[in-house]
Amino acid sequence: MNYLGLDLGAKTLGLALSKGVIATSLKTIRYENIDNLIEELEKVIKEYNIDILVLGLPKNMNNTLGPKALETLEFKKKLEQLNYKVELQDERLSTVSAHNYMIEADLSRKKRKEKVDALAATIILQTFLDRKGN
Repeated sequence: MNYLGLDLGAKTLGLALSKGVIATSLKTIRYENIDNLIEELEKVIKEYNIDILVLGLPKNMNNTLGPKALETLEFKKKLEQLNYKVELQDERLSTVSAHNYMIEADLSRKKRKEKVDALAATIILQTFLDRKGN
């Protein structure tokens, strides 16, 4: 089973891959609009023969859904309309964790900015895999 972790941001989509045990960062896609993003995402899905998409759901700390979570649910709906299987994973604090890991690794601010979305997607995917017991 091939998994693709997704961290949807305002202008970027972080991507991570897994065969079911360990998640690894893949890349970050910059986008102007959702339709162009989906086109780019479909290329990755085909290239890596992805079975399941794991999309981070940015819930508020009090477990409610804010505007960004609602955008994420709309994105999920569009992907499902294209017949992709999409699982949601609570992503609270994934970006904070990604920044903390990179600070500990002494990466420059510029490098952190380039890599944060893909690393957040990796954390989202690994959390999903751990929760599923893979």
